[in-house]
Amino acid sequence: MVNKHYPAQFKADAVALYRSRPGTTIAQVADDLGVNRETLRSWVRADDQRRGATAGSAATAVRRQASGSVEEENAELRRRIRELEAERDILRKAARYFAGETHW
Repeated sequence: MVNKHYPAQFKADAVALYRSRPGTTIAQVADDLGVNRETLRSWVRADDQRRGATAGSAATAVRRQASGSVEEENAELRRRIRELEAERDILRKAARYFAGETHW
């Protein structure tokens, strides 16, 4: 098995993608990016240690307080747009990274 070395920015983007998609699993994100599941899991754990575990629980609490007003729905839709744009950017970077690895 070949050990791949990923750039720090790719790791950070992968963790950010996982965190921006509530309800998704590490396995789903890892499969989308073509990264080993345990590799992504270790990146998330390292980020948790770096940031402290309280930041994630605070974001979850805020999401639970949403009552469904139009303003909150608009805010949620804007958040989803940012999430999708970030996901697109990460996938573009991943495609460029992996395209650079293939030498014909």
